Order: sequence, then C-alpha cells, then structure tokens
Amino acid sequence: MSWFQKSFNLKSQSRGSYLITREITDNLPELEQYKVGILHLFIKHTSCALSLNENYDRLVRGDMSKALDRIVPSDGGSGRLYDHADEGEDDMPAHVKSSLIGASVSIPISNGKLATGMWQGIWYLEFRNMRHSRKVVATIQGEKIEPTEEA
Repeated sequence: MSWFQKSFNLKSQSRGSYLITREITDNLPELEQYKVGILHLFIKHTSCALSLNENYDRLVRGDMSKALDRIVPSDGGSGRLYDHADEGEDDMPAHVKSSLIGASVSIPISNGKLATGMWQGIWYLEFRNMRHSRKVVATIQGEKIEPTEEA
C-alpha cells in the first residue's frame, strides 16, 4: 500500500460552478502509477466546495448555481437573514453553501485512471463574487502498478 500527497492551486474563478476534472488530472500525473486506490480531494476554504456531478451539459452547472441561490438566498447585506458579513454580503451565504455541498470528494482509481461514471466530473463550486485563490490537497492511497520485468 502506498500513500502520496500533493497540494496545488485551482485556476482562480469568480462565483459559479466549474468542471475541473482535467485540471485535477493534469496536476496529478502520479495517478497513472496506481493500479487500484482512492483519490481524496480536499479544498482548504470555507466559501467554496467540491462535488461530483454532470460532466457533459454545461447548463447543469448554471442550473446548480441558480438552485443553490434559491436554497441559500443573499440578503443583500441588509442583515435580515445573516449577522456575519465580515467579508461582504456574499460571505455568509457562501459559508452555508459550502457546508451543504462539502469540502471534499473521494474517487476510486482503477488502472491509473479515475473510475468515475460516464457522466460524472469533478466540480469546483465558487460561492464568492470575486475571484479567489483556492488550494486543494490531493491524497492518493493505493496499490501501485508493478514495473514489468525485462527478460
């Protein structure tokens, strides 16, 4: 059993839902070394989230953002819904959305590739209006592919 851990920054984005599967795999060429295992991704922030969801139709990402806005509305900084607004009117709704979606995902690894479903992709959901630098910690646990012996 082998362990590997690496941290990297995601491309800075403003509020929205983004498909980042390729960005993740580009940052983790080490995945190819694992026959079987698990990739755990953790985002080190409290106003964004990671999720697994639709990877084909980009309209789903926009619909997700709209749905979350209906579930966790902004109060425009009025204090009507939230007391905490230290970093602006979008701060507290971002914290609530982050708690609802979560800061991590775990994905199986099979033969050096992520074993996601056909329509699954890794999403980065940014809940703040302004762009922010976001750091991800990637941890791989698994069995490495044995090197082939030459005759």
